[in-house]
Amino acid sequence: MFTGLIQAVGKIQSIGDRGRDKYIRIHVGNMSMEDVALGDSIAVNGVCLTALDIDAHSFAADVSAETIEHSIFKYLGVGAAVNLEKSLTPSSKLGGHFVSGHVDGVGEIIQRYADGRSERFVVRTPSALSKYIAPKGSICVSGISLTVNEVSRDTFGVNIVPHTLKETILGDLHVGDKVNLEVDIIARYLEQLLEGRRGADGISETLLANAGFIKK
Repeated sequence: MFTGLIQAVGKIQSIGDRGRDKYIRIHVGNMSMEDVALGDSIAVNGVCLTALDIDAHSFAADVSAETIEHSIFKYLGVGAAVNLEKSLTPSSKLGGHFVSGHVDGVGEIIQRYADGRSERFVVRTPSALSKYIAPKGSICVSGISLTVNEVSRDTFGVNIVPHTLKETILGDLHVGDKVNLEVDIIARYLEQLLEGRRGADGISETLLANAGFIKK
């Protein structure tokens, strides 16, 4: 679990093929690796990866064919800059929102323009994700916890403050660039409940009454 608050910008040092999967090494920039152990989780552009072959300045990770297919890893090469965040600990401050590191899809930046000292990004979303994105709700864009400013049929807008532009990869992105998207985890589970998936009966007036939310 992560917060969506980026701790460092790293770079992909190498990419090796392992069948349909990839084995990558990432230089972690100024992020300390002293508290990272073999098997720990690190979010790379919002994708939860398992840290392998760790040293003071880098780590390696396997990237599965599933992850490559559903994230921007398919577009990244050696030298690409990536957002990094270590996983939550019991003492971590939760300054963003709960981020699982399980990317839901890939968006595309279709507008970027100045908005005061900030920058406004408009991102086109896959049609299947639009229903999960709400104005003033949270969304994770390439690992960054952001507040949604506005939503249209297949796009949403976010305001990026100068600090975030400077300390993440967003400052270097342009119209046409792709980004990883993870919708709010609460929205996903709420849909599961409302639709009554996996054999559940779903939310009904009777269920709410039995649980004490409605007086019978």
